[in-house]
Amino acid sequence: MGLADNGAVIEMKTELRTDLTIEDICAGFEFDEAENKGLFGWDGKLTIQPEYQRNYIYADAKMEAAVVESIFSGYPIGLLYFNKIAEDKYEVLDGQQRITSLGRYILGKFAVKAFKPKYFHSLEDAEREKFLKTRLTIYICEGEPEEIKAWFRTINIAGLPLNAQEISNAIYSGSFVTAAKAEFSNSQNSNLQVWQDYIKGNVQRQEILQTALSWVAKSSERDDIDKYMSRHRCDKNIDELKNYFDGVIDWIEKTFSETRDEMRGLEWGRLYETYHENKYDTAALDAEVKKLYADEAVTDKRGIFEYVLGGCKDAKLLHIRFFEESTKKTVHARQTEAAKKIGKSNCPLCAIGSDRNSTKIYKYNEMDADHVTAWSKGGETDIKNCQMLCKTHNRAKGNF
Repeated sequence: MGLADNGAVIEMKTELRTDLTIEDICAGFEFDEAENKGLFGWDGKLTIQPEYQRNYIYADAKMEAAVVESIFSGYPIGLLYFNKIAEDKYEVLDGQQRITSLGRYILGKFAVKAFKPKYFHSLEDAEREKFLKTRLTIYICEGEPEEIKAWFRTINIAGLPLNAQEISNAIYSGSFVTAAKAEFSNSQNSNLQVWQDYIKGNVQRQEILQTALSWVAKSSERDDIDKYMSRHRCDKNIDELKNYFDGVIDWIEKTFSETRDEMRGLEWGRLYETYHENKYDTAALDAEVKKLYADEAVTDKRGIFEYVLGGCKDAKLLHIRFFEESTKKTVHARQTEAAKKIGKSNCPLCAIGSDRNSTKIYKYNEMDADHVTAWSKGGETDIKNCQMLCKTHNRAKGNF
């Protein structure tokens, strides 16, 4: 018994099975290499990866060998949950990763390093028999689809956590999610290399899909992405999603002729919405980008792209380390004028001393610009945080 998202009480029929073995569940096991996922088991009666399940991730995380080693060591691998969808037809509700690991081992897809021989086909007869006859603990569940989905979400919160997009795929599963995953969660998609020039994320963990959804929803907030998925849940195609995504990628490629590492993971959806109607001279834009990359005063290279798109007006995007000449000259003139009125040095630190420099007026080229609040401690590089010090005091001040 549990609670659905709307607070309704969930009751499902459950049957505990302890008679089924690894051999039973992995009979007829099929694995899709292209999609990197288990398909069927239990002689075709079991769908291992329903559309709302995550893609197989244990192989990437080097966790699948631990499942097999647990079997040989006599350790339990935890409860498995199957959803009964028809007579002699089931789908894995929880345990897809573990079942896929067991099936892949039987197919000889990987070795277990802790044991010799390492591959399944090389095991001694007794070892192979022990492995195949190991009994599993399985709950067979029956209930309405929404009850099953709510229960799926609950057990995954307690176990190896799903990420936000994987949970949303489960909640809004249907024709739209199926088509969206086929496009954006497919590691064999020929466009993936281009996409990953601009997007950070693991395609297997639905992170490319999440980015695409955030772009078309015009928001990275989970609630807004979920609202979009809910509205389109029963759509038979993903034309709007795909066209918008392709439009953003096409705009980036036409606007910037060269790809750089710092472009990955920028808020391209927001930048597209803000700037895509502007007309740009690509050659001039590229020249400005190159100049800023070569400027050691620019400490945030990622900010360069929005800076140039915005007409080079918001210098805060660049986290400039050094003051501009115009700023330094303005501050020098201001300090000098104030110092002369009171008969003190225009270097604030000399002025508080008692030696002959306490009244010295320094020329502009005898002084350096200094952050009142150190740049390394978050001080802004703007005129409000600028003071001119004599070169001796500026070198001595450091970050203090």
